[in-house]
Amino acid sequence: MPVVLITPELMLNKSAPYVDMLQAAGFTIAYPQNPIFTRGLCSEEETIDELRVCHAVIAGGEVFSRNVLAALPNLRVISRSGVGYDKVDVAAATDHNVVLTITPTANHEAVAEHALMLLLAVAKRLTFNDRKARAGEWPMQQSWPVRGTTVGILGLGRIGRSFAVRVRALGVKLIATETDADEDFVRKHDIELVEFDELLARSDYLSLHCPLNNETRGKFDKGAFVKMKPGCILVNTARGGIVVESELIASLDSGHLRGAGLDCFEVEPTSSDNPLFQMEQVVCTPHIAGSDDKSQEDMGIEAADCITKLYSGQWPAEAVINRELRDGWKW
Repeated sequence: MPVVLITPELMLNKSAPYVDMLQAAGFTIAYPQNPIFTRGLCSEEETIDELRVCHAVIAGGEVFSRNVLAALPNLRVISRSGVGYDKVDVAAATDHNVVLTITPTANHEAVAEHALMLLLAVAKRLTFNDRKARAGEWPMQQSWPVRGTTVGILGLGRIGRSFAVRVRALGVKLIATETDADEDFVRKHDIELVEFDELLARSDYLSLHCPLNNETRGKFDKGAFVKMKPGCILVNTARGGIVVESELIASLDSGHLRGAGLDCFEVEPTSSDNPLFQMEQVVCTPHIAGSDDKSQEDMGIEAADCITKLYSGQWPAEAVINRELRDGWKW
């Protein structure tokens, strides 16, 4: 029987609908020996050892390099739990006839909720006031309004659009940078499309919802931070590699940026001595924006659906990344 390895930590050893789906389709379920394998900290040799058992994988953050893929002749499908796939060498997967899928409709609302939470937590100084109150202190330091401000959004894909709908209810002006915008959505929600530099210059709050790729890697560097509106608050629930952390820290230290809400970091897990953790104007979470209990189950179901469809000869076109494999690909 073909084997599906399920690697995301929140999916390990659970009775869940996606497990039932895979077993009903004739798959054996396996889990990694290392419970934190999905964090992507293993060597290539360790990664190969964990993956060599499987024909398909519901993947988290493990790294699928060219060397890893070359050593896995039985692997047919990488079904990413989530929408990011920067940990997969897509060209190598294609060369080795491995279909890469994502779960495009499963967790965008969870990420949008989390981004809004981070925005509000920083603006209202939630963690600072919580710590002080628990310590028996009663500080009277002003927080910052959201109503009447300009909220910028970098990227109007599913997550960016979901965030826009939610934050708009707070009485803000929305501006966004997006190269392929849904014009109907933009009109309906009164979003002004602007170029990147204008997005930086006008945003009181700026939320990142773009993928990590060659164009966006390190996009928020010293040059970008200098152009940002003084007092802006940055929210990043996308990918840590979009932001140069040393330059973010410098901008926060100088007071040019008022604060930041971060769910992702350049290196994950990030070090416990990361200077960002010492900053009262920064709220951090451990890359969990897309993983509430509903979205986690929905991602598992969508990932399993991709695997079972491919196994039965169907092609889940909306979820496949390397679509050039369609003609002639067989399990």
